[in-house]
Amino acid sequence: MGEKHLIVSGLQLWQWRNAALEAAIATDVPPMEIDWLLLEVAGLDRLALRLESFKNWPQIQLQLPLEELEQLWQRRLNDRLPVQYIAGATTWRQFKIAVSSAVLIPRPETECLIDLVEASTSNVSGHWADLGTGSGAIAIGLADALPKATIHAVDYSLEALAIARSNADNLGLADRIQFYQGSWWEPLALLKGQFSGMVSNPPYIPTSTLPTLQPEVVNHEPHLALDGGADGLDCIRHLIEVSPSYLQSGGVWLIEMMAGQADAVRELLQNQGSYCKIQIHADLAGIERFALAYKS
Repeated sequence: MGEKHLIVSGLQLWQWRNAALEAAIATDVPPMEIDWLLLEVAGLDRLALRLESFKNWPQIQLQLPLEELEQLWQRRLNDRLPVQYIAGATTWRQFKIAVSSAVLIPRPETECLIDLVEASTSNVSGHWADLGTGSGAIAIGLADALPKATIHAVDYSLEALAIARSNADNLGLADRIQFYQGSWWEPLALLKGQFSGMVSNPPYIPTSTLPTLQPEVVNHEPHLALDGGADGLDCIRHLIEVSPSYLQSGGVWLIEMMAGQADAVRELLQNQGSYCKIQIHADLAGIERFALAYKS
């Protein structure tokens, strides 16, 4: 496909945007998504969008043909395809993270995991694990926050790992993060007892709840990254059980969970017997979303 298909006039793009805005309002899709998409695929800046000054530009270079953008936008409206998958990217902390339907879209609330790591540890070196790395967002956040640490990122999905690797490459962090295919701690058996900390955003949605999630999530995001079993705690239980043999004394254990799971997770950590200083932290919306503990 030649370059010419990727060049449109400002007027063409302005007309497309107006039609897309009307369609978004009519189908209950947030209109702000259109401008976010145009920032990504048309390289427009916020000011040009706000003032609509791009309308007079003779040509604009798109990353994909306008027809294709329109087809994808129709899928956003009709199939509830998430806009991040259309753009192939999302912003997370200060990073631009590539995403596809092989990975969960990193959520803003998950950014708090990195803040909690920074607040919870004086041990900024050593080995840290991101279990179930998906797009690689958490591993990238850890590498940035802990410049002296080695980050070990594990995922079961080879497709997800390919995306995580390319994100680490693009952000210049590939030499700090090692990637492994496998289930949770299993690929890291050679480092048993040596980890300064582990972070995970595991699947935590109860299986029966999955169909009630927004269609954007249940129809497009990978179920492997969502389904936490009958009560949503299968993976969390496993991480509570297995992590003590991988963490050194004082090592950090930190996960994200769903609203309403905090009491059960606290109890599981207490009953396991290898953890101390168990804490529950809220996200910015006040929901108890993170459990933090230390290997005693």
